[in-house]
Amino acid sequence: MKKLDIVYEDKEILVINKETKVLTIATSKEKNHTLYKNASDYVKKAHPKNKVFIVNRLDRDTSGLVVFAKNEEVKKELQEKWNDITTREYIGIVEGTLKGSDTLTSYLKEDKTFRVYSTKDKKGDYAVTKYTSLASNKNYSLLKIEIKTGRKNQIRVQLSDIGHPIIGDKKYGSLKNPIFRLGLHASYLKIHWHGKELIFQARVPKTFSMFVKEIKDYEESRK
Repeated sequence: MKKLDIVYEDKEILVINKETKVLTIATSKEKNHTLYKNASDYVKKAHPKNKVFIVNRLDRDTSGLVVFAKNEEVKKELQEKWNDITTREYIGIVEGTLKGSDTLTSYLKEDKTFRVYSTKDKKGDYAVTKYTSLASNKNYSLLKIEIKTGRKNQIRVQLSDIGHPIIGDKKYGSLKNPIFRLGLHASYLKIHWHGKELIFQARVPKTFSMFVKEIKDYEESRK
């Protein structure tokens, strides 16, 4: 079992900083090399009957904070209220110069090739993404991204829609990959739960180093 980057653990939840290129859960093609399998193996070390249940997911190529519940009741409670009780922020690097801030909204659907796309059809899944530019140069921009909904690929699709795809995201139109991975990281999570405010941070990967000072300033501001 690969060593997990555990951000937080108590009797009810386990929060892990997922690496890029790792699936959150199994697929028909990959069942063993997943974050879920590693987390399950980890808790079973304490007791073979221990279990974990996935609360939120990240795309394979996105790194950052993933929450597991240690019993089904906690999983159900968190998932039912997730959009209302959480603040979820990502750090992203996109192609081109993007300044200021904006809120992107659209309805999302998925085609037969599993590619998500925006549509005006209200039968799609409503998605809301807010971004703020932290820094930019002539080639790239560093964004703080907050999602108000948790739709598959929503950040990647909506930023591509405005002509600024996440770097390394060939699926959604990126032509540049200077960091040799997807430029998206789930960096910050705040949960309002049972009268408490739980705050978790996953340090931005060193591969995002083209914006070292701005990332450091961002991380300091979230403490």
